This record gives sequence, structure tokens and C-alpha cells, in this order.
Amino acid sequence: MAITVTQANFNGKAAGFYISAALKASNSLDYLTTLENIKYKSNIQALNQTVDSVTDATCSFAAGGTGTLALTEKVLEPKNLQVNLELCKGDLLDSWEALQMKAGAGGGPSASFEDYVISYMGGIIAEATEDSIWSGTNVAGQFNGFLGLVTGYLLPGVDATVVQDGAAAVPYTAGNIISNLQSAVGAIPTATLGKEDLHIYLSQRSYQYYIGAVSTLGYVNAYNMNGDYVPMFEGYKLAVCNGMEENQMVVAQKSNMFFGTDLLSDSTRIALMDMAALDGSDNLRMVCRYSAGVQTGTGADIVRQS
Repeated sequence: MAITVTQANFNGKAAGFYISAALKASNSLDYLTTLENIKYKSNIQALNQTVDSVTDATCSFAAGGTGTLALTEKVLEPKNLQVNLELCKGDLLDSWEALQMKAGAGGGPSASFEDYVISYMGGIIAEATEDSIWSGTNVAGQFNGFLGLVTGYLLPGVDATVVQDGAAAVPYTAGNIISNLQSAVGAIPTATLGKEDLHIYLSQRSYQYYIGAVSTLGYVNAYNMNGDYVPMFEGYKLAVCNGMEENQMVVAQKSNMFFGTDLLSDSTRIALMDMAALDGSDNLRMVCRYSAGVQTGTGADIVRQS
């Protein structure tokens, strides 16, 4: 079956619709604050009270009062990235036809071949984004992540204010995961305790160890639940992230962990090019350009365990 692909070229907002769907397939974004329209870079500001600012009332104004507010600022600068692929249409045709048959059997509306190819590219973007969020460095094809080697934003050599919990027993196992979680919780700064959006970020493997540990203890209801179940540990939400580094945890507020991109820029682009009319081949070229990056807010409110 011959397939002719309609040339597709999306820029700016139109491309942003597809890029947004691809990026959101990265499950870590469920637990980060997303800034979607960063043109070049964005300043993340935080006000920190250094001394008590409330005092007894008087008739006079004391210059400076009894407290001060310190303004800290970090920069989130998304990195420009691209995906350039050339695939034979026949390599995708079988899986697309299978999808069509499923749709015809009551599986929902069928997708055009063009949409299927874009979703294929979206999966590549989502996986690369998920990995870079946590372990990315400043090498080609990645952006600097939270825990990347040497340059990670939560490493002591990059941000000395981040609380480093070095009491963990590593590597993680089902036998030590609970004590490691307790150690991370014990290191949470007092000012952050009880915050509604506070999460413990951990890997799928670490979460599997936790499930195994509570299963051994007989807490069946901790994991044998329906889709409404929210993973928790001692009252704190567990953010199970696909790209999280193994044998590390992070405790932070969602409002203090940022992901940035630009979905409206003219440089944001998705293009599909059928090469049949140009060189007689059965190849399809896919081009995608987008931007992505992460940054933290107040480092002193974040715990990293390693």
C-alpha cells in the first residue's frame, strides 16, 4: 500500500500544540511548575524573610523595621534543541495500519498517517526530555538537569544551599528503602514541613522497592488500590518519575522546581517532508525544533539524598 504524505509545516503556536503534547508525555512534568512562554530566559525570584518582620505597633516608623527581606534570583534559560529524522515510510506503515484496524473495531477515531508520524516523534522528545530533567548535562542533545553529573542544579558544587542528606544507605534495596525515606523526610527544613505541594521525588525502581517493603510488612492497602490512589509516605506525596536518577531522592515543593519552554516562538517548528517527489525515495524526513530547560527556586528549601 503506497502512502503519500501531505507536506506539513507547523510554526509558532501551531507547532507549540504538538510540542506541548510531546513534552507533557514526560511524567516528571506532573510534579514541576511549567513556564511555557520563555522567549530567551526567565528570572525566577524568591523573597526570603531573614528576620522577624512583625513587631508591636508604635506611632513611629523605624527605618528598616525589625526585619529584612532578601531577594534571590535564578535564571531559567531553555536550551534550543532539534530532532532530525529520516525514516522509510514502510517501517512505520505496519504499526499504523494496525492502529487503523483497532480504530475500526471500536477503538476510537483513526489517526492520519501524518498525525501518527508526529506522535512517533513526540515519543522521542518526551523520553529525551524526561532523561534531561534529572540527569541532563550541557552536552549536545541534552539540557542541564537537576542531578546531572557535575553541573546538576541540586549538586553541592552548584548550589551550596541545597540540603544534602548523606545518611542514606546505598544502593537502595527493599530492605533499606523505608529507612532512607525516613532520613530524607527528617532532613526537610522546618519552614517547608506541611506544605501542600511538597513531594518526595524518586525513581520507578525505588518506588518498586518501597512497594515490596510495605508488602512484606503486610500493608496490602498501601498498594492494592484503584486509580484514585496517591502514593504517600508518612503523609508526604511520592512523585514517581521515570527519568529520576537511581539511588537518589529529592524532597521539594512543586512550586520550587521549574521547567521552562517556549511554545509560541517562531523558531518552534515541526515539519514533515515526503522525499518521493524530490529524490524518488520512500523516505520521510521529520524536523522538530523546540526549547527546554529546568531550574530551582530556593535551594535551601530542597533536600537531595544520595
